[in-house]
Amino acid sequence: MTPRQKLVIGFAAFAAFTAFVLVLPAFVNEFKTREYAYVAIYLLALVGLNILTGYTGQISLGHGAFMAIGAYTTAILMVGNEQFGGPIGGGIKDVWTLPLAALVTGVFGYAFGFPALRLSGLYLALATFAIAVAIPSTIRRFEHWTGGGQGITLAGSPELTGEDGVEFLGLTFTPNQWMYYLSWTLALVGLAVAWFLLRGRTGRALRAVRDSETAATSSGVSLPRYKTFAFGVSAAFAGIAGGLLALAASGVSPDSFSIVLSIYLLVGIVIGGLGGLSGLVFGAIVIAFLPTTWSQGEDLGSLLPDRIIEETQKPGGSAIVFGVILILLMFVLPNGVAGIFRRVGQAIASRRYSRSSSS
Repeated sequence: MTPRQKLVIGFAAFAAFTAFVLVLPAFVNEFKTREYAYVAIYLLALVGLNILTGYTGQISLGHGAFMAIGAYTTAILMVGNEQFGGPIGGGIKDVWTLPLAALVTGVFGYAFGFPALRLSGLYLALATFAIAVAIPSTIRRFEHWTGGGQGITLAGSPELTGEDGVEFLGLTFTPNQWMYYLSWTLALVGLAVAWFLLRGRTGRALRAVRDSETAATSSGVSLPRYKTFAFGVSAAFAGIAGGLLALAASGVSPDSFSIVLSIYLLVGIVIGGLGGLSGLVFGAIVIAFLPTTWSQGEDLGSLLPDRIIEETQKPGGSAIVFGVILILLMFVLPNGVAGIFRRVGQAIASRRYSRSSSS
């Protein structure tokens, strides 16, 4: 299969997926529409994390913290923090806070990339883990900025679009539909931006850093430049995802951005496939649905014996089942869902080559 054919197939697959996303709300109820919006939000965060970990080889356990920074940036810019004694009055429409959330979070990630230059492997993972642990406590500490443990409520704010429905291009959207289309529009744009970014010189440089820093340096790749760049871009994606999460939940609180979220994001890119974009939507689906499905004992639980279902309802039971499922997924899909796509593509290419050789 030639590069041109791969490009055509990729565009066709993306167009088909976009069409599926556009029509999906017509076939599901309002509640499911809202849930699928969360899939798009997590997809954005996974795209950013995969740029950092999958393409550059820098393991991060702190992307939940970057999402928290984006979420609180959106919330404060919308409603302000004067009610807590802070100096910002808010008043910015929710949609316009998202680019600012990406900017603030991207700058924070870029700045963190400089001290991270001295770290790699496990040490870098522990440093990012420390950020994920510290951010919720820091949010509670600066109560006059963030509302402390209570967080910031966005419900009822005049800057929150879509609470009473939205009319756009002659169409009327319910609040859930508006959140769905806003999230998926940004997710699809984010996928396209990441694809264009990674397929060129920048992508080759990032992969060179991942494969061998020594070889990358000898080839003229600047490690400080590309490592900090990867951190900044990855954090910017997480910032937009965090802002969308604040809008979807109509508020923010420290408990929404615990270390568990960072671990789930890392799990998501492993399931989707490190160093690939095509399978990340499956990782986002796992993050959005699997933990809540098991904790509520729905759907998947009905496939198991009653005794096992009863055990999952006990404290910690759903987390244990979730962990077992992840372990099984790693055995079945060691290279993630993207690995399946790569194997299918290689099989098609080899079959076409065999046919052309025989003729």
